[in-house]
Amino acid sequence: MALEAGCHVFLEKPIAETIEEAMGLVALAKKVNRKLVVGYVLRHHPSWIQFVEKVHTLGTPLVMRMNLNQQSSGPQWETHKNLASSISPVVDCGVHYVDVMCQMTKSRPVRVSGIGARLTDELPEGKINYAHLQVTFEDGSIGWYEAGWGPMMSETAFFIKDVVGPKGSVSIVAEKSGAQGQSAKIEAHSGTERLQVHHSELDAEGKLAREDEFISMESEPDHDALFHREQEYFLKAINEDLDVSELLEAACNASRIVLAADESFRTGKTIDML
Repeated sequence: MALEAGCHVFLEKPIAETIEEAMGLVALAKKVNRKLVVGYVLRHHPSWIQFVEKVHTLGTPLVMRMNLNQQSSGPQWETHKNLASSISPVVDCGVHYVDVMCQMTKSRPVRVSGIGARLTDELPEGKINYAHLQVTFEDGSIGWYEAGWGPMMSETAFFIKDVVGPKGSVSIVAEKSGAQGQSAKIEAHSGTERLQVHHSELDAEGKLAREDEFISMESEPDHDALFHREQEYFLKAINEDLDVSELLEAACNASRIVLAADESFRTGKTIDML
């Protein structure tokens, strides 16, 4: 293994196929004093960082609604079939968005449930290309994430990134990324374009006291630039001996949630996380 050979390691998500394997990798990295960094690209995306910061102004509990359905065909569908033959869409993609939810709530997950469906005979028995998870946090916040792959997927509301709290809501308004024909395009997956901030404050007449605020994200980096930012952080962690333990704990936590959702789908039971 690279860590045992004395190498620093950059991993793409998910960190491992089981939480036990993930914890074992983290423990090994600490033991050999090597840097282990997991590719959670949204943590390096300036628009998503601001999205999380704005959500922190909404109060608690939060209602977090997110999805990324992909109407894939041709080579993209071949890629998705290969992925779905080994991993659920909600495990493969969900770790990014569940990690964001955990950043938003700063609270522990207490319950996870999941559902899923096999929408094509082109997948092996027992494998699915659509999944949906629901997670409840200790502070009363709740979140759901939905992911589906394939030529049968609808492009209606396929790109939802929306959070509601007692003081209002924050939404990603991605008119280009969320348009018809964009769902399977990699560049569209991390695009934000604008944040819409809504305030629940009422005036003396019981009407909304403030207009919605729109924050432009037009100068955000593209997909390749985001990967470059990840690698810059990896290099900085090595050169400056940064403490990455908090990020590794977050990666394991996100994996624990999506794997619990997959277990819930397989068993038909809600999974207690405490």
